[in-house]
Order: sequence, then C-alpha cells, then structure tokens
Amino acid sequence: MIRSLRRAVRLPQPRTRGVDLSHPARSPLGTAVVNCAVYENGVRQPGDHPADEALRRVRRSGAGFVWIGMHEPTETEFADIVELFGLHPLAVEDAVLAHQRPKIELYDGSLFTVLRTVRYVEHEQLTDTSEVVETGELMVFTGPDFVITVRHGGHGSLGPLREQLERDPEQLAIGPSAVLHAIADLVVDDYLDVAAEIQNDIDDVESEVFSVRGSGGAGRIYQLKREVLELKHAVAPLDRPLQKLVTGPMPYVDSRLRTYFRDVTDHLERVVEQITSFDELLNSILQAHLAQVTVAQNEGMRRISAWVAILAVPTMVCGVYGMNFTYMPEKDWTYGYPLIVALTLGLCRLIHRGFKRNGWL
Repeated sequence: MIRSLRRAVRLPQPRTRGVDLSHPARSPLGTAVVNCAVYENGVRQPGDHPADEALRRVRRSGAGFVWIGMHEPTETEFADIVELFGLHPLAVEDAVLAHQRPKIELYDGSLFTVLRTVRYVEHEQLTDTSEVVETGELMVFTGPDFVITVRHGGHGSLGPLREQLERDPEQLAIGPSAVLHAIADLVVDDYLDVAAEIQNDIDDVESEVFSVRGSGGAGRIYQLKREVLELKHAVAPLDRPLQKLVTGPMPYVDSRLRTYFRDVTDHLERVVEQITSFDELLNSILQAHLAQVTVAQNEGMRRISAWVAILAVPTMVCGVYGMNFTYMPEKDWTYGYPLIVALTLGLCRLIHRGFKRNGWL
C-alpha cells in the first residue's frame, strides 16, 4: 500500500481552470455543493448522495468517509453542512469569508486547514500593469469520516485530483487524511509551476535591461516585484502549518502519511528559497536599470556641456565685436572679418576634436 501511495504522491497533476459541471462526477448537488461522494475501502460508491444520506450511510457501515466539495458557499448555503457535521463556528466563518492566511487549526471533531492556491496568468508581454499571479483559497475540514473542501476563486478545481485518487483505491482507503495530503501536494506543485513561469518573466526583463537598447522599464520590474510579493504571501506562511503535520501526531491524520507530508514540506521550502532569490534578483535588476538611467543622463549632460563650450567661442567673439567701440583697429582692416571668422571656426574645430577624443561627443 505504501508503494502505491508513493506512486500517487508524484503522479502528474492535470490542470484545469474551472469545474467541469458536465461531468457526472462533478454535477452540482446544490447551489454551492459541487460534489458529494461516499468512499468505502477506497472505492467510490455509485450514485449521487445528499450530504445527510451520505453521512448516515458511512456511519451506519462504520467504514469509509464522505467527501463534499463546495465552491464559494454563502453562510446560508453552508448552514446545513455545518449543522450536519458539527463544524466549529470560527472555522465556518473563516471558510465563508475567506481572505485567511495558510494555517492548520484543531477543533472538536475536525481539523481545519487553509491553503492559498495560485495560478500563473498568461500574458504576451509583461507591462507595468500585467497580472502575473492570481490567488485563491482552499479550506479543508478533515474529520474521522468526512472531508469537506471549500474553494474560493476561479481556479484550483479539485475535480481532476478526485478522479486521480479514485484510480488508486489503496490511497483513498487510508481515509480523509489521504485526501488532505493529496490536496496539499497539488497546491505546492502549483507553487513550483508558477515559480518556474515567473523565472521566465524575470529572465526576459533581465535580458531587456542588459540589452544594447536597455529598454527594460522600472515600471515592469516593480510590477513583477509586486507579483512576487503576492506569491510570497501565499506560499511562505504555509511552512509552519505543514511542519505540524510532520513533527508530531495530529488527530485525524494517519501517521503513515507523515513521511509524505515531509516531502510536501521539502518542495514548499524549495519554492520559498526560489521566491527569496527572485526578490533579490529583481532588486539587483532594478538597481542596474537605475544605474543605466543615471549613466544615460550623465552622457546627455556631457554632450550638452561640450556643445555649450564649443559655442562659447563664437559667442565671446561676437560679444567683443558687438560692443561698437569707435577705435577697434580690426574694423578698418580689409582682412579683419575673414580672419576673425577663420580663427573662430578653427578654435571651435579644435575644441570639438578635444571633446571627441575624450568621449564627450
């Protein structure tokens, strides 16, 4: 069984943007209930079961568990589920209102887990307003004979994951905690995928900044930093909750899964390290871009200063001969005008060559 579980842990995860309601296994059973299924000995029992009937069946047989999936339920839509399973009011409030940090909290009768889901937003070219990371939330209530998942956001569908688990009855036979592990593993794998895509965006911005044109804008770099920060807020706080599942016994979590939660934690730590390096790299790219801007500005000022110095010669000469004194010997000399013009042009040419040789022009 453990060998089979190991295979399921790393099985590639299909990605979908939403819930396929046309599939019979994901037909809506209520306004917010996406799916409600009974599993006995790791096998999904046929038929669609209302939540109360599913729970009675499981508790009557003394084996298996109920898995209910919900999407953005209101307090009213969630009320019957809350009463049926005896969920704690504080956890219910968090599940309905969302906007929670990743955490794991133990209540009487259930373990409440909050995970932040992420999705990479495709874009043709990164701009100052491009959204790179889209976040959502996934709450999991784990009990002795039930799993209730509450999803917020337009991504992070668990339909493909449910189907994958149903193809491995040995894993599902472990119980609700196997579902919790599979969900955590899927969420962290999404972190890895998003981090890889962001790495590509950073590489593109870096190439533009250090290209001959140097067209990488500070706005794009700053926007990318904001998106990396959003990813960090979703990923980093999850480390401590997962450590609780690794370091010690936790009610409603099978001890055989502790090693596999450690594997998920290792992947999470890798993502956190990547995000930290992203932030440092973006800081370096931004500093390099600002240095390029400063150099370009200095180059412009040098050119302007050089031309001002060159034009100062004819300005001075014209100023002297424009004073209209009565006794100016050169004014009555036949070759005075062409000589002054020649000397002026010669001095300008000489100064221009000096600036050219020194790289100012």
